[in-house]
Amino acid sequence: MNLSTTGNTSPSSALPAYGWDGSWESAFAPYAAEGLRPGRVLRVDRGQCDVITADGTVVRADTAFVTPHDPLRVICTGDWAVLEPPGGDPRYVRTYLPRRTAFVRSASSKRSEGQILAANVDTAIVAVSLTGELDLGRIERFLALAWESGAAPVVVLTKADLVSDPTGLSYLVEDVAAVAPGAEVLAVSSHTGDGMDVLRAVVAGGTSVLLGVSGAGKSTLANALVGADAMEVQEIRDIDGKGRHTTTTRNLLPLPGGGVLIDTPGLRGVGMWDATVGVNQVFAEIEELAADCRFHDCAHGREPGCAVLAAVESGALPERRLESFRKLLRENQRIVAKTDARVRAELRREYRVRGAIGKAAMEAKRGRQGR
Repeated sequence: MNLSTTGNTSPSSALPAYGWDGSWESAFAPYAAEGLRPGRVLRVDRGQCDVITADGTVVRADTAFVTPHDPLRVICTGDWAVLEPPGGDPRYVRTYLPRRTAFVRSASSKRSEGQILAANVDTAIVAVSLTGELDLGRIERFLALAWESGAAPVVVLTKADLVSDPTGLSYLVEDVAAVAPGAEVLAVSSHTGDGMDVLRAVVAGGTSVLLGVSGAGKSTLANALVGADAMEVQEIRDIDGKGRHTTTTRNLLPLPGGGVLIDTPGLRGVGMWDATVGVNQVFAEIEELAADCRFHDCAHGREPGCAVLAAVESGALPERRLESFRKLLRENQRIVAKTDARVRAELRREYRVRGAIGKAAMEAKRGRQGR
């Protein structure tokens, strides 16, 4: 075992290749003093998780101690686990170190719960297939959650080899870049290798998570980055050019150029989860315009002196962008209200005020019509 007598990792430890650094070691120090061991979670499945340890071996550990009622606190791929020393059968994860970042979405259920997809991520790769029509609204949704997570987002347009016209491809990249301020946008082909060197440079040395809907080419992209058939890949369907869903669990994979990649299953739904900061980041131009509105709390609806509406009327701001901004903010506000009594009360007051204004306007209109 490449461990010191205190339980800290030694210079020859395998963990630095998986993101272990001095800050993690400092955070782990109290547990090292108790003889516990560190490791990074590679995969979680049915109450068990695979953890890479300092000596380079992967151990299977029970997660019974880290399955609280709060779904945002369950251990997940990318966490740094605190393990019992060897000898126990089964071996247990006692806890995990505080997360630096976490990618969270609204759970795909009727309950107001969040679902954590990956932890301690530096770069969020949003994979979007260039086959079919680009869904800019979905890209904005992914980006909002990526910014909110604390990771830096990168939009990767996959299957670029299927776009035969270079000029058309450049226009597609420009369209996506217009809805992704602050994020790098890359067009790549896993089959021809075009754009892959740039992407490898982006993900080298850190922890990246690969996100996208089913058929976006994520598994093929993961294989190209890892340099092996790490994930099963199914052929593209002839009928519509889309791939089939292959990844069923979240897996952390080492990259040959340094760093690790977390591959995730295709996401059918990407619900907002307390992502106000992320939404504002995605729509940074609207935030900048809003600074010139007459009222500081302008909702960009019908208020006089609204700089955002003026930009839409002049054509400087696409109306689709404003509608998408409103939609994500409303959705985010609803999910926050479900979990925050104070916000819920504020929303009720706001709805009452709006109702009173609307009622007064209707009565005034009727009064004018009755004259």
